[in-house]
Amino acid sequence: MQTIDQFPRAVIEHPNVWIPMKDGVRLAARLWLPRDAARNPVPAILEYLPYRKRDGTAARDQLTHPYFAGHGYACLRVDMRGNGESDGVMLDEYALQEQDDALEVIDWAVSQDWCSGKVGMMGISWGGFNALQVAARRPEALKAVITLCSTDDRYADDIHFKGGCLINENLGWGATMLAYSSRPPDPALVGETWKDLWMQRLEIEPFLAADWLQHPHRDAYWKHGSVCEDFAAIEAAVLAVGGWNDAYSNAIPRLVRGLRSPTRAIIGPWTHKYPHFTVPEPRIGFLQEALRWWDCWLKGEATGVLRDPALRYFVMDAYRPEGLPARLPGRWLGDGSWPPPQAEILKLHLNPGGLTERSEKSTAMAVCSDQTVGMDGGEFCVIWLGPEFAGDQAQDDAGSLTFDTAPLGVAMDIVGKPVLDLSFSVDRPVAQVAVRLNDVWPDGAVTRITYTLMNLTHLEGHEHPRPLEPGRTYRARIGLDDIAWRIPKGHRLRVAISTSYWPMLWPSPEPVTLTVLSGTSVMEVPVRPTGKADKAPDFPRAVAAPPLAQEELRPPSNRHERGTDPQTGAVTLTIEDDFGKHRNLDHGLISGSIEREFYSIEKDDPLTAYARCHWTEELDREGWSVRTETFSDMRADATYFHLTARIEAWENGKLVFEKDFVETIKRDGN
Repeated sequence: MQTIDQFPRAVIEHPNVWIPMKDGVRLAARLWLPRDAARNPVPAILEYLPYRKRDGTAARDQLTHPYFAGHGYACLRVDMRGNGESDGVMLDEYALQEQDDALEVIDWAVSQDWCSGKVGMMGISWGGFNALQVAARRPEALKAVITLCSTDDRYADDIHFKGGCLINENLGWGATMLAYSSRPPDPALVGETWKDLWMQRLEIEPFLAADWLQHPHRDAYWKHGSVCEDFAAIEAAVLAVGGWNDAYSNAIPRLVRGLRSPTRAIIGPWTHKYPHFTVPEPRIGFLQEALRWWDCWLKGEATGVLRDPALRYFVMDAYRPEGLPARLPGRWLGDGSWPPPQAEILKLHLNPGGLTERSEKSTAMAVCSDQTVGMDGGEFCVIWLGPEFAGDQAQDDAGSLTFDTAPLGVAMDIVGKPVLDLSFSVDRPVAQVAVRLNDVWPDGAVTRITYTLMNLTHLEGHEHPRPLEPGRTYRARIGLDDIAWRIPKGHRLRVAISTSYWPMLWPSPEPVTLTVLSGTSVMEVPVRPTGKADKAPDFPRAVAAPPLAQEELRPPSNRHERGTDPQTGAVTLTIEDDFGKHRNLDHGLISGSIEREFYSIEKDDPLTAYARCHWTEELDREGWSVRTETFSDMRADATYFHLTARIEAWENGKLVFEKDFVETIKRDGN
């Protein structure tokens, strides 16, 4: 990544700007402007988050927003109410209040003498979500959106449920927000009121993991903020960006198909990061691509964005299973639709003898996986510091039903959404399944290509699940995550099916035996032939603005350990991400953060599942030191989930606040 410190227009930064809301709340913003914007007004670009512009995303923001400002834009990085230095409290993610505040921010920006009257919204993850949600409210000034690593469907593709299955990220992200929102504002900006604001936040702060778990089905709660409910509501032009190794890539093809406004998409091999500083490489010149988008829709310049293919995407060449590869091999392609119009469906039957194009006699094949199957599944959303990619799938596959092809005679490009047409029965009324499409190397190593989870009580939809009738034969069409992957000649393609996937998936209340009817069960694989007319998109190299000036006081580190409890035999996983401690050399604030996760389960008993998260957040100035410790735990019996959480707030080494949560939530098909 190349650093650029000279831009066409000189840039000035306002470290803190107050934006008044109608109810008296003030939102805090960081603002970058061309120096001459008051004389030559410019469009505004809004990024709107709860993650604290003063310390949380300061380093990331510094790489991005000065670049846009230097090319003729006013960049607003706004903290949502109840976060950073912004007044008020935040009670949930993607709430109506959040959208209403964003509309007021847009009105405020348009009223400033430096604004031309046109606005764009940009963001990754939360900021990508609310950019789409605010666009669906149709503020007149909002003309364009760049949404990264986000979703159009809050139930189908977010960090709570996948295929109707409860995933442990529901607890993990609830624990993260408990920690993030527990931090106080900076006294250097808000003065002596900092502690009153802090105490107000802590008193009201919710335990969101429990709130989310109260909605196990796709009800009105999840439909709110899911723009797929009415794609036509979005009139702004949308550039959707993401990565195959991110948890949110499925939404991008849906946005391209569903939106009526001008829409383009870029999908790289990346994780949950901006593409100009993401891992794994190759990176692209995202800032230049974004500037083309803004210049077209906010300045009316002919940048040619609508001549780009509807989707530009990276086809990953097979890579060895490892925790966090630095760079992935492959090539870029562009197509006018998804799946690509030239893709053909290869139907492979799940037969006792393997995965073949011809169906053999239907045979009943049963699997009851150990609860520890899934330990090599990696993180649901690859975002933090450690080896979070899926590992070698050989051990998980040993506890699964597997169906392999013969070694391939030619390389194959799998491009699109594989679908498993599954004939099955189960012996319990509640059952879940994990389905993986794997690449088996000649030496036996196994890389996961794509996967999905499915709560089989949701066969008729996520709104009104029904218990299964043990012994009855059902048929399910199970779509795996969209993918673009080249499997080489000599490798084998494998379908692996298990009834557990811990610790990504919270287990069913009882061990389940799943019986697959082979022969009649089929994996449909979208195969894109290589064409002579294929032309690789040409992206500029990655650039960024100069990095934030900061001093490292404690280096980042990661610990990832598996173990076995000597008393119970439970298999354990411990993850610690220390994000380090740094002093901002511009304003002196010191911040540090450590996240710890612990998972435990006995291989024969799903009711021994246990998850715990512990965050430490630190803020310091000379004569002032605060720290919060937050703890979140989850267990379950056959009937209820049991969650606890705790917040401790410390000021100059003294405990000044403590709060405990205890929640019991009835299981409803999970």
